[in-house]
Amino acid sequence: MMKPFSKKRKLHNLLMKLLMWCSAGVTGALTLFLIAYVLLRGIPNISWELLSTKPSYLANTIGILPDILNTVYIVIATLVFVLPLGVGAAIYLTEYARNKRLVAVIEYTSETLSGIPSIIYGLVGMLFFCQFLGLKTSLFAGALTLVIMNLPTIMRTTQESLKAVPQSYREGAFALGAGKWRVIRTVVLPGSIDGIITGCILSVGRILGESAALLFTAGFAHALNGFFKGLGSSGATLTVALYVYAKEQGEFEVAFAIAAILMILTLLINLMAAFTGKRLKQRRDK
Repeated sequence: MMKPFSKKRKLHNLLMKLLMWCSAGVTGALTLFLIAYVLLRGIPNISWELLSTKPSYLANTIGILPDILNTVYIVIATLVFVLPLGVGAAIYLTEYARNKRLVAVIEYTSETLSGIPSIIYGLVGMLFFCQFLGLKTSLFAGALTLVIMNLPTIMRTTQESLKAVPQSYREGAFALGAGKWRVIRTVVLPGSIDGIITGCILSVGRILGESAALLFTAGFAHALNGFFKGLGSSGATLTVALYVYAKEQGEFEVAFAIAAILMILTLLINLMAAFTGKRLKQRRDK
């Protein structure tokens, strides 16, 4: 009586395993095809002149040095604001907050923010930062918009890292007479630094890949400026420049070169996040 049922179960398991293998294969093939296609189309168009000069319409030359610098400026400005806010909020929610309902509301709000389309962030950033606060179209307004977008990522990764620290560590520090903040500063934060750094690196990856929000807030300019002047001026990041060259000017060779640069940066950031998290975890376990 058990043999037909056993054969049916084995057949079902085999079909499910084949289905999962096919799904994984298709997903991997599409990913590899996309990466290979972008790199093969883009890398031959990358040159030192492209990377080290600014656009000159009189000389009919194209350079993306201002776009690279603008990308660096906006990454630095975003991290300066989002790291203290995100880590501080996670510490409060995990270590200090006693009202569980308030914590649940804040966490739900944070998860809702992470699911909002970036184009809506751009619209809100344009109305609030550019017009209401008078920042106009600038990299600083774009950075503040990206702060709101990346805040949930920093909060969630930091919260999970803080919760992963054993409670016995806190109790041992309290038993030695340490205060609340001293326990957090000397015991909890060092034990969760791997998650904080991983969240930071992942946020950098999202900042590099964001374009929709910056179209409304940062602008399209390709001007070459210093850090502080650049933050107060309109400027195109690499993703915005990719859109401009591909959609507005039809320069698909330059667009694929920028896409290849962004693809390489994204791969390096993901590898760095995995390597950093693994190394810090090994050091903590020692």
